[in-house]
Amino acid sequence: MVILENISVNFGTRKLLDNVNLRIGGKDRLSLVGVNGAGKSTLLKIIIGGFNHDSGKVIKSRHSTYGYLPQETVRLKGRKLYDEVYDSAEDIKLIQTELAEVEEDMKTYDNNEDENYMDLLTTYSELQEQFALLEGHKLKSKIEKILSGLGFEHDEFEKDVETFSGGWQMRIELAKLLLKNPSVLLLDEPTNHLDFESLVWFERYLINYKGAIVVVSHDKEFLNNLTNKTAEIHNGEMTIFNGNYGFYVEEKQKRKELLENQYKNQQKYLQQQEKFIERFRYKATKARAVQSRIKMLDKIDKIEIEQDTEKIRFRFPPAVHSGRILFEIENLTKSYDGIRNVLDNINLSIERGEKIAIVGKNGAGKSTLTRIIAGLESYNSGELKFGHNVIPRYFAQNQAEEMNQERNALEIMLEVKSGENMTELRKILGGFLFHGDDVEKKVAVLSGGEKSRLALAKMLIEPSNLLILDEPTNHLDIRSKEVLQKALSDYAGTVIIVSHDREFIDGIITKIIEVKDGGIKTYLGKSSEYISILETDNAPANDKPKTEKENTSAGYKEGIETKKRKKEFSKISASVRKKISEAEKEIGELERKKIYLEQEMSKTDFFKDSDFAIEIKYEYLEISQKIEDLNLKWEKAAEELTQLEKTYLNNN
Repeated sequence: MVILENISVNFGTRKLLDNVNLRIGGKDRLSLVGVNGAGKSTLLKIIIGGFNHDSGKVIKSRHSTYGYLPQETVRLKGRKLYDEVYDSAEDIKLIQTELAEVEEDMKTYDNNEDENYMDLLTTYSELQEQFALLEGHKLKSKIEKILSGLGFEHDEFEKDVETFSGGWQMRIELAKLLLKNPSVLLLDEPTNHLDFESLVWFERYLINYKGAIVVVSHDKEFLNNLTNKTAEIHNGEMTIFNGNYGFYVEEKQKRKELLENQYKNQQKYLQQQEKFIERFRYKATKARAVQSRIKMLDKIDKIEIEQDTEKIRFRFPPAVHSGRILFEIENLTKSYDGIRNVLDNINLSIERGEKIAIVGKNGAGKSTLTRIIAGLESYNSGELKFGHNVIPRYFAQNQAEEMNQERNALEIMLEVKSGENMTELRKILGGFLFHGDDVEKKVAVLSGGEKSRLALAKMLIEPSNLLILDEPTNHLDIRSKEVLQKALSDYAGTVIIVSHDREFIDGIITKIIEVKDGGIKTYLGKSSEYISILETDNAPANDKPKTEKENTSAGYKEGIETKKRKKEFSKISASVRKKISEAEKEIGELERKKIYLEQEMSKTDFFKDSDFAIEIKYEYLEISQKIEDLNLKWEKAAEELTQLEKTYLNNN
């Protein structure tokens, strides 16, 4: 169907693609893998005809059709959503037009036995057959199925396309492609703009797709579920693996181990031969043998072992100690237009050390919730209460674009820690692959992946105990995601992640919070358990998996009982809450004194007055001990409050 022969692409002195050969069959499910910048997107553009290669040729079947989804955001305008998608069904629309024309021509004949009339009848019959093969009679239902599957509500079908955000416009473009049903589907990061539900639907749609699929994606689970062939681009060369991503990883490791063994054996053999040559080089009786071995060594193809591709190296700083309860949300409501509540009377409590994923449809309120928790967005009513010594850090999916485009990587880091040692900042940036002069690059010239890495590095230089990450893996390649996943898994603090990358979050989280219809539900477990709940969502009530909590209205009787327990809890817990409040206030005052003493001790002339220095030192040690004692007192009171909560508030 598609054959690439000796394709080469040069960018200046660098060979991006070097004599690449590839054959794509009619039923292939092929993934292109490699580090960011390896040439994956370029290869897709070469296949579709949108990029001129330097040498080689592309051979395509005359009867094949091609559809391409670019990674870059599209901009649509001037039509209603339904019409925009409907107009992409060009083949069906053309047949419909021809059928209408033939019908009009047939009306001009009174004699049904006329030869011209019979020719028109034959043409009409053939067109109807083609229309049936393309399932033209199902066009309306197919459009609605695709749009609904990709997350569009039925009442949005008549909305103007320009009113949708960039992510939703990419979904419109994807819907148009699926409706066209091309023989070869070329997809560049198609899951970036999909939420959890849409991703699951899209994956299943592609599994049943009739044509060939070539996909670039950093979603390992998506690749494992969909593909049956993997093409790796590395240093301009392509290697084919006849299996999905998981097979590719295992097979590549086996090939690497085999090559390393061959390398060791060859090195051992070469050393033996060189020893022989060196030993007998000047003996006349061995001259012929020596020359023979020298010629033989010159002809041997030397096996070379490549060093592992460099990847991000980092660990988050130790989490600052906090109270057991990180924060509590009570009856919180958020509205943007004053009419529809994005978040409606929600309640949520997060404890120290929890690792949570927030999921839901795009626009459901996931990012709004995280921004409220991070203190970056206000809310209309309710309450958000933080526990003792909570230090949040926030990473947004658009944060990389909000950095000052005229500053370089080092200056961006200095914005956060102006007094930090420059060598230490360069070391941290090096862990995120910014080496040497790279730290002098302006943000404006960085790639999407580089900007994301810089924004993550910026988070790293300040201690915290609550990390809030909104789509942190966008623009990161698979190896970089693995390192981030490991760092978050090892992090001792609390993590809240908004992500639809199932494999990524499953390596970190133990709980999922779904934002839907203004409310929230909490599910224990990983994404696979959550997906099974989505699948059984229409099952009878008794058969549905139980959620940990549901943000729904209780019955009248239950409501009375709850109010009674809350009243009792408030009365009994008053003294405990007072202890906690007093301890927190005293700890705060002592912490401020401690900081003042640390500043005094850091002065260059501190030890000139030895009596003063000793006095300050003893005061510092005394305050440090008091803070430690108060923290123990605070934790004991907090634990007592927790037991009271369990007794009076968690009996439902």
